[in-house]
Amino acid sequence: MRLVKRLSIVLFFAGSFVVLTSAVPASKGPHPKPIPAERIKAAGDALTLAGKDGSVTYQELKTIATDLKGEKLSLKEKIGLKIFGKKIRSKSNGAPYGDGSKSQLVALLLCIAIGTLGIHRFYLGYTWQGVVQLLTLGGC
Repeated sequence: MRLVKRLSIVLFFAGSFVVLTSAVPASKGPHPKPIPAERIKAAGDALTLAGKDGSVTYQELKTIATDLKGEKLSLKEKIGLKIFGKKIRSKSNGAPYGDGSKSQLVALLLCIAIGTLGIHRFYLGYTWQGVVQLLTLGGC
């Protein structure tokens, strides 16, 4: 009886794992229409023009994406564009260590001294990674 009970528990968790981690299709609708080459070229030119001053705002990205798609953006697309814009700004305006404002030597010394706590991650600007490393004591 115990064996049957244990086996049913294992099968339940295995089945739950398979169901909860299975891939879900992105969309069930028809495939999107291909974008004409002239619209792609116009969007590339607009992006180059918008980036002349060194930064592109979310509103400029949204306008370019709307013109490229030819219709209003969905909520998923707007969220993706917002995240994409933030990543672009963080890479161009102030990368955590690429612009020379943070010393790699100091980060190395912090890593050697108290590396399991992740203080060097905080120092370099990787806050989320630092929190995870701090909570897991270096991934243990």
